[in-house]
This record gives sequence, structure tokens and C-alpha cells, in this order.
Amino acid sequence: MYKDLANKYGTPLYVYDFNHIEKQFIKLKEAFKARKSLVCYAVKANSNLSVLKHLKDLGAGCDCVSIGEVKRALHVGVARYKIIFSGVGKRDDEIREALKEDILMINLESEEEMGRVELIAKELGIKARISIRVNPNIDAKTHPYISTGLHDNKFGVDVDNAKRMYIKAKNSENLIPVGIHFHIGSQITELEPFREAAKVVSDLVRNLQSLKIDIKFFDVGGGVGIDYEGEETINLYDYSQAIFENLTGLDVTLTCEPGRFLVGNSGVFLTKVLYEKNNGKKRFVIVDGAMNDLGRPSLYGAYHDIEVIGSEGNESKTDVVGPVCESTDFFAKDRVLPLTKHDDLLVIKSAGAYCFTMSSNYNTRARVAEVALIDGKDKLIRERDNFEDMIKNEAKCI
Repeated sequence: MYKDLANKYGTPLYVYDFNHIEKQFIKLKEAFKARKSLVCYAVKANSNLSVLKHLKDLGAGCDCVSIGEVKRALHVGVARYKIIFSGVGKRDDEIREALKEDILMINLESEEEMGRVELIAKELGIKARISIRVNPNIDAKTHPYISTGLHDNKFGVDVDNAKRMYIKAKNSENLIPVGIHFHIGSQITELEPFREAAKVVSDLVRNLQSLKIDIKFFDVGGGVGIDYEGEETINLYDYSQAIFENLTGLDVTLTCEPGRFLVGNSGVFLTKVLYEKNNGKKRFVIVDGAMNDLGRPSLYGAYHDIEVIGSEGNESKTDVVGPVCESTDFFAKDRVLPLTKHDDLLVIKSAGAYCFTMSSNYNTRARVAEVALIDGKDKLIRERDNFEDMIKNEAKCI
């Protein structure tokens, strides 16, 4: 199948299994069925419009970290009351546009940001629905680059500051505090950090209730890990129960923001072998894909399983590298793979999240095409860039 898709659409190429995405969404909704819940897909994981529409049709909302992502969600018909605008650095024009669109709420990361939202809401003559991201100082035991719940991280505010902000928001003529939020990191494979964070934040909600501050949305963020390299992942029932046990007596809508969990294992990245190179000390498999197409190994040293289609030669250690002029342009280091020949196909797995969305035109390389598999049928959901696409905003300025 992958060979046929590579021949039909060319390589490098992303392929996403939409049936897998649906199964993941249903499993998550089922885990939370005992309570009112809202699943807001983390658009940053994979922002392709067809992916967003597929999840919207399943009932998902969207967690957005830029006004561009908010616009993507609105473009495919996601209901305004299911859109959350998060992120540390929102510009005034982004805040203004989000307020005009009347989305569910803006998630605040600091007291300074709350001041900007309050001022802009006053200028517009409206009341802004807000939530506050609480940093519970919980170690998510994940890669330091994707840990977000410690005081060393730039995200959110501590419990004491959050309480002060909620009191200020309650007394404001232009703010309505409706939600509370935490997100302690990504690719988490242990349950206890979620349980600890939920306890810290739920205790704050009870404290706020005593002050007559009515929190309606309890947002647990995302972060549930997937299997990249044989990791033992979290059981969803246990995950939901770890959160539920901390919500006793609270009448809130449980909100979550999964990204990687929904789409990560849906995707593969297809790249063809150009040739092999051996300098006497090191073997290299050189492919037509590069770090500008899929940057996780270069950025995080992330592991992606690789399958070779076409070759059955003897196996040995090799680096899988691309054409970009950087030493960090690799997909694998010292990976045991069979000997390959020109046009053999490499299937790089678990490439549905934080892969295409982080791609670029570095080295004036065209961003690649994306294809969906739906009930066994393939559909192009993003055309490959051409040269004119890459230069159009520069050419008109010459």
C-alpha cells in the first residue's frame, strides 16, 4: 500500500489513517462518559484542515495557540463555544480578534496578560470569558523540552498567583472567570503526575467556590503519551479515574486537549532512498526526506520506528540522513537496518503529530504533500509546494 501511495503522490509524503484518529477519539470520549466532557483537539499537533474537519465531525472542539489556529478551526466549522485560545504570548490584535469571534474562552498565562485582555475587552465594550493556566509544579517525567508544569517552565502561574488573579477577574467589569486549566507536559507515560496535578488544581477550585467564584470548565490539558518505541502507555480508564477522584462534589465540565494521543500514531512519513554512502567507518542511508520535513529527531533526539520496504539485504548499523546542509539532519542514528538500494522506501512511523506542522522550506525545499486514508481509500489533503509557492511573497516585492 505505502509503495503504491509513494508512486502515486511522490515522496517525501505524509500519510494519515483517519480511521485510527476516529478510534482514538471514541476511546477518549468513552473514558470520560461518566461526566460532562468536552474534547478540544490540540491543533498544534497536526493542523491540516481535513484533520480538523474530521475531528469536528466527530464532535471535537479545538485548543488553539495562535489566532491562525483559531481561524483554521472556524474555517472548518468548529463551533465557537468549543474553541479555546491558549498560549503564552498573545498579541493585542490576536486577543481582539478572538474576543470578537466570541469563542468559548481565552486561557491566560500571566497577570500581565490578564491586564491586556481586560483592557481590550473594555475597549470593545464586552465581557471576556477567561480561564487561567495553573502551573502545579508537578514533574511530568518527560523530555525537558516538552515538560510544562514546573516552576522552571514559562507556562502558567502558581496557585497563589492564580487565586489572586481569579479574585481580580471576579471583581472586573470586563472579565468572567469560567474555567481553570493545567497542562503539565507532553508524551507522559506515567499516571501519577496527572493525579497529583488534578488534586492541586481541584483543591484550588474548591477554594475559589468558597469565594463565590463559579468555575464551569475543569481543563486537564493533554499530554497522554503514545507508543513510539514500545513504551507502556497509560490506560485511559485509569487516567479518567485519577482525574474523577479529585472532582467529587464539583459540578464542572471536564475539558481535555489531546493532540499527539489522537493523531500521533495515525501518521507515517514516506521517504525514498537516494543511495548509500560508507566512509569506511560509518554507513549512511541518504534519503529524499529531511529535517525540514520531519524535525523531531533533530530537535529532541526523538525516536521513530523505521521500516524498509524493498530491500532484504544484510542488516547493520546506519545513520538515516537527509539532503539538508546540517549535521543534525537525521532521522535515526546507529539504527540496525538492512542494506538498501536506490528507490527503496522507508516508512517512518508515528509521524502524525508535531511533524508536518513543524516543517519548513529551509534550503528552499518544498513542503511535502499530505494524504488521508479513509476506509482504505486515499485522498490528497494537501498539495506539495512548488517553487512559485515558496517565492510568491518575495517575488512581488522585487
